[in-house]
Amino acid sequence: MKPIWIVDDDQSIRFVLEKALTRENLPVRVFTNPRDVLAALDDDEPQVLVSDIRMPGGSGIDLLSKVKARLPGLPVIIMTAYSDLDSAVSAFQGGAFEYLPKPFDLPKAVELIRRAVDESVREEVIDERVTQMPEMLGQAPAMQDVFRAIGRLSQSNVTVMITGESGSGKELVARALHKHSPRGNGPFVAINTAAIPKDLLESELFGHERGAFTGAQTMRRGRFEQADGGTLFLDEIGDMPFDLQTRLLRVLSDGQFYRVGGHHPLKSNVRVIAATHQNLEDRVRQGVFREDLFHRLNVIRLRLPALRERREDIPTLARFFLQKSAKDLGVEAKRISELALARLSGFDFPGNVRQLENICHWLTVMAPAQVIETKDLPPELLDEKAYVAPLAVPADSPMPEAAVHAAQMEPPRVAIDPWTAPAGEPLAYSAPSVAGSPVVLAYGSPNGTTAPVDLGAPAVGGAVSAPTWLKDLERDARARLESGQPDVWDVLTRQFEASLIHTALDLTRGRRIEAAQKLGIGRNTITRKIQELGIDD
Repeated sequence: MKPIWIVDDDQSIRFVLEKALTRENLPVRVFTNPRDVLAALDDDEPQVLVSDIRMPGGSGIDLLSKVKARLPGLPVIIMTAYSDLDSAVSAFQGGAFEYLPKPFDLPKAVELIRRAVDESVREEVIDERVTQMPEMLGQAPAMQDVFRAIGRLSQSNVTVMITGESGSGKELVARALHKHSPRGNGPFVAINTAAIPKDLLESELFGHERGAFTGAQTMRRGRFEQADGGTLFLDEIGDMPFDLQTRLLRVLSDGQFYRVGGHHPLKSNVRVIAATHQNLEDRVRQGVFREDLFHRLNVIRLRLPALRERREDIPTLARFFLQKSAKDLGVEAKRISELALARLSGFDFPGNVRQLENICHWLTVMAPAQVIETKDLPPELLDEKAYVAPLAVPADSPMPEAAVHAAQMEPPRVAIDPWTAPAGEPLAYSAPSVAGSPVVLAYGSPNGTTAPVDLGAPAVGGAVSAPTWLKDLERDARARLESGQPDVWDVLTRQFEASLIHTALDLTRGRRIEAAQKLGIGRNTITRKIQELGIDD
C-alpha cells in the first residue's frame, strides 16, 4: 500500500499522527509545507493526503486544488481549527474527502484516515473496472442470456426484434448487434418512428424527390439509403402508422422502395433491427399492426429485462454513470456510499437504466460532498412506498434454468412497505429466489448465543414473508438496554459484523479480497475486522 502523507508545520501534530498510524501498520510520510509535497508528487503519490490549512509557504486549500488537478481520485483530509470552519467549507467545495477539526481525538482521527484509505483502495479497484468496462454491463442471469444471444447472432444478418420497457437499453443492444456483425464497418442509422409526425415519417424513411410536396426544394436521401450496407434500427416500431407498415413490408420482402414522388425503384441492402416496448401480438389483435409485418420482423426476438429484474447490476451501473457524468461535465467523479447504493438497489426504476443514468447525472451536479450519502439521493428514492427490500441470493449459487427464465419474467410488485410491515406479514419481493438456498443471518441474543433467523420463508401463494431479524434485533437490544448491560452497541455490532464476514468468507471459500468485494468494503478493512473479531477463516 502507498503511504499516507501528513502535511503540517506543527511538529507535535506530525509526531502524534505518525506514531498512531504506524501502530496501525499504515506507512506514513511527513512534510512540513505544501511546496515539498508538490515536489514529491513528481516521483511518488500517497494513498491518502492529510493536510493542515494554515502553514508557512502555502495554504492547505491551495495545495488541495493543485493535488486534485494531478490526482483527482485522491482522498484529501483537511485539518482545521474550529475558527477555520469557513475554510473547511471551501475544502469540501474543492473536493476534500473530510475535514478534521483541531484539537482532535486521536482514535477518531485514525478511524477517519483508515476510512479514507479503505475508500481509496476500493475506488482504485472500481476505477480499474470502469476503464475496462465493456460497451454493455450486466452480471444478472437475464443479461447474460442477452449477451449470449448477441454472440450467437454476431455473424448473422437475420432480422431481430428487441422488446423491453422504455429506457432498458434497446438501442444499445442494437448497436452491439451491428458492431459485432459482418456489417460492423457499415453505417448504423437509428430512427424513432414514434417521435416523427406521420406526414414526415415516410420521407424520413424513404427520402423524397425534388418537388414531391410543398417545401421539398431538393432531393433527399432517406434512412434506408443512408444505412445501405449497414444496419437500420427502427425504434418503437409498434407506433408506426398502418399505411407505412405496408411500404416497410415491401422493402423487407424484396429490398426495393421508391422515394416519395419518385418513379424509379431503388435497391436496399440493409439489415433491419426493430424495437418496441409494446406487445405487438396485442397490437395485431387490435388491428393496428399488420400480422404479416409482425412475422417478417419477428424472426429472432430478444427481450431485455427491466432494471428491477437485475438489481445486482445497479451498483456497477451507478458507479459507471457517475464516472461518465463527471467526464462529460469536466469535474471530479463522485463516490457513493454503500448505504446509498443499497437504497438505489431497492428502488423500482420505472424508467429503467435511462432513469438511473439521469439520477447519477443529477447527483454529480447536486450532491454537496464528494461522497454521496443516502440523504443526498433525489426525493423519489427516499419515499418508503417506492422502496423494495432486496432479497439477498448467494452470488455463487448455481441458478437452474427455470430460475433464469423466471428472472426474465415480470416480478411481483410490493404490496406492503417492508419497513413498517408487522413481523410475519407476507411481502412480495422483486428479486427471484433460488430454490433450496434459504438466506440466513445470525444475530446475537442476550445470553451470548447465536441464533439463526430466516430472512424469507415461503408464504402462501409463493410470496416471501417479511424479514423478522430487524424486529428480533430490536427486541434483543431492548432487553439488553433495560437490563443495564454495558457496551450494547459494541457487542451487537461485533456479532453483526462477524456474521456478515463469516458468511462472505464461506461463500468465497476463504478468499478475503473476493469476500471484501462482495461486502462492498476494502481489503484492508476485512483483514483488520478478521483480526479484531477473531474470525477463523
